[in-house]
Amino acid sequence: MFGPNTSAPIPDNISSRTELVSGLRRRDLATSQPLANGITMSRNAMHRSSVVKVPVSLRWKRLLIATVVAIAAFAGISIYTDLSALGDRLGGFAWWAMAAALSLAVLNYVLRFFRWSLYLRHAEIEIPLGLSARIFLSGFAFSITPGKLGELVKSYLIREFRDVPIARTAPLVVGERITDLAALLVLGIIGVATYDVAQNLVLVGALLVGGALVGLSWPVFARGGVRMLTNPGLLRRFRAPLLEFYEGLAQLVLPWPMLWATSLAVVAWLAECVGFALILSAFPGTEVPLSLAILIYASTTIAGALSFLPGGLLVTEATMTLLLVEASRGCDEPTALAATILIRLATLWFAVLIGVVALTLLRRKSNQSDRALSAASNEA
Repeated sequence: MFGPNTSAPIPDNISSRTELVSGLRRRDLATSQPLANGITMSRNAMHRSSVVKVPVSLRWKRLLIATVVAIAAFAGISIYTDLSALGDRLGGFAWWAMAAALSLAVLNYVLRFFRWSLYLRHAEIEIPLGLSARIFLSGFAFSITPGKLGELVKSYLIREFRDVPIARTAPLVVGERITDLAALLVLGIIGVATYDVAQNLVLVGALLVGGALVGLSWPVFARGGVRMLTNPGLLRRFRAPLLEFYEGLAQLVLPWPMLWATSLAVVAWLAECVGFALILSAFPGTEVPLSLAILIYASTTIAGALSFLPGGLLVTEATMTLLLVEASRGCDEPTALAATILIRLATLWFAVLIGVVALTLLRRKSNQSDRALSAASNEA
């Protein structure tokens, strides 16, 4: 179990803020010292939220770069496809299925947020529900980073808004990724048992995730590895936070937390798999059984994650298109590519859009907090 959270929210009303700032003025603002009611605050902590103000233009530039890469990926795949035939397939598509896939993607996000909330409770970290939701969704803006490691921004945001050390919350984000991969493997293994498809992808994923879990469950090995990596003098200062990070992650891969977190993830990712199956069924003449759609979606998502390319771009699209053509009935190359484009829009890019909106809302909250603190300081 993680240690208790000693941070507390900054008071919302102006009078309380005035008292807080007045108390700060009576102390050394250059250092963090305890105040009443267990609150600790410093000059840096008061203005830390200003760091959250990532310029909107910079975020959009990064999103634009990722979009260009995605377009290039689809263009590369399209070289082998008749573009006029691709347009014909999209013209005959039943668009209700796209709406259903988007709804199922939302269900995926809701279930994963519930897991996130349980992780926070397990770590004894208290965050208001609305703020927690915005922080969680903000991580989606970084889904296009290699292995989704950019979602560690959630730990950064929690530190800025709640003054909780990153070493305490980073294990939660990594725990999410581990249980997501474990859930996709469960879905993939079920499919492999039925179809002679994607065995190698599922096997490699199972070996990597299984090896990681064994290593994390072996304290002597894991702690020894951290000490060895941080043995050089320049890296020694990272030893304590890395050991704290490991201890937190080790708690999450214990049998019971791993079981309930992975179970939630299985249902969440199954929702997106069903959305993929609905998209495929909306193309006239295409017959892809649900179990095969689950296998293809799960295995190609694993392949994209393990490729460590941004968002799994190109690897996921190419593998999904190839498996659809080879394993399904009535699914030619134009149909497979059209289905791949639509499901990626309904999952990856829909999530990125939600993440950008959530980041923008957090930026506004940061601005409002700074203005309120400035006003309280002036009144004091």
